[in-house]
Amino acid sequence: MVVVGVVIVDLTVSLDGFIAGPGDGPSAPLGRGGEPLFAWMMTGPRDPIDPRLSVVEPSRPILDEWRSGAGAIVSGRRTFDIANGWAGGHPIDAPIFVLTHQAPTSGEWSPRVRFVTEGFDRALALAREAAGDGAISLNGADVAQQALRAGVLDEIQVSVVPLLLGGGVRLFDGIGPVALEQTRVIPSDGVTHLRYRVVKE
Repeated sequence: MVVVGVVIVDLTVSLDGFIAGPGDGPSAPLGRGGEPLFAWMMTGPRDPIDPRLSVVEPSRPILDEWRSGAGAIVSGRRTFDIANGWAGGHPIDAPIFVLTHQAPTSGEWSPRVRFVTEGFDRALALAREAAGDGAISLNGADVAQQALRAGVLDEIQVSVVPLLLGGGVRLFDGIGPVALEQTRVIPSDGVTHLRYRVVKE
């Protein structure tokens, strides 16, 4: 269940903690060997709302929470570039605040995107304002790490797939120690969904 106003990172990771394999980029969004990371999203009956998704029943609560709970998204510029600006639409229909040093002046991207050049704190403030009672979902390793260092991350949800990538983009690199309280475990086909509360002093 999504908590009102929660700041959460919710990403799929390999068993050794990577969200993409080596060499990720627009031509290889998940890097070398990373394609199985999102296989769990395409193994069930076709979703009637978004045909790009097809999850099995045990994973259905994760998808439903994305849709009903997310009020805004904060993303890094690198994630935006790799996703081609979500020009075809983001699976979550919410405002997307993209952290960047300089906003692009050409190209195509989702009309839900707004570029923020004033830093993470400003992006989070704008996301909180846009989200209302909804959750703020952090998209990308760097953004998640910034939130943890700033002490503003409330929850972590990782969908762990049975894959060892051995390198690439690590979700939590150089972070810690951070105490977590496990709040939920959902085993599913080819993935285990784990949810944690970040313990704050």
